Amino acid sequence: MSGHSKWSTIKRKKGKTDAARGRMFTRLIREITVSAREGGGDQDSNPRLRTAVAAAKAANMPADNIKKAVQRGTGELPGVTYEEILYEAYGPAGVAILMRTLTDNRNRTVGELRHLLSRFGGNIGETGSVNWVFQRLGQFEIDAKSAPEDTVLEIAMESGATDMSSDGDTFTIISPMAEFDSVRTALERQGIRPTSAELTMVPQSYIRLEGRDAQTMLKLMDAIEDHEDVQNVYANFDIDDELIEEFSAQN
Repeated sequence: MSGHSKWSTIKRKKGKTDAARGRMFTRLIREITVSAREGGGDQDSNPRLRTAVAAAKAANMPADNIKKAVQRGTGELPGVTYEEILYEAYGPAGVAILMRTLTDNRNRTVGELRHLLSRFGGNIGETGSVNWVFQRLGQFEIDAKSAPEDTVLEIAMESGATDMSSDGDTFTIISPMAEFDSVRTALERQGIRPTSAELTMVPQSYIRLEGRDAQTMLKLMDAIEDHEDVQNVYANFDIDDELIEEFSAQN
């Protein structure tokens, strides 16, 4: 999983700050609202909403916030209408970047993202230019203290997962998109509650970065993550763990 899992580690460490937590809640609320608008407010018949609500609960979002987000999506409460747009881009050394956005002003969003990329040596690509690098898969993150690794591995593999890794603090499980719900259900039945459960884009190949390119890439990812209209950002870079620790400590 290389750079994909390493960036997840950085996000977990950043997520400990109140500011990052607030941004996470904003993203989750937007996702719930758009999911409910497009597929209705019934989680049983709307898999995307079910996934969004599960992610919100994993982030300890208050139930009332979740309810109001759903109601804004179904029209029971007034709210902003967001448009979902996927931007494809290139970063330092030709790293492929996907940015999934929810915005109420596409011209503002693309202009700001283009400016961010140019600051760090990147640029917006054409539709289809980098999307082929990524595969849509399910990803679960579980606190390593919540259950023995062998137990989690057995549950994951028996329910359809294809990979599991550990960084010492967190177990990361990968599943095919079609098995996402079965893996989540199997974990929950055993009392294992993921800290994160989402459908994500996992790179099928990676570009190794060192030195200035690696530092610039991390700064670019951080800037994109901080943009209020960006829901998710994915990139196919790989860097040394030492740089991850250094960057996390500084940011």
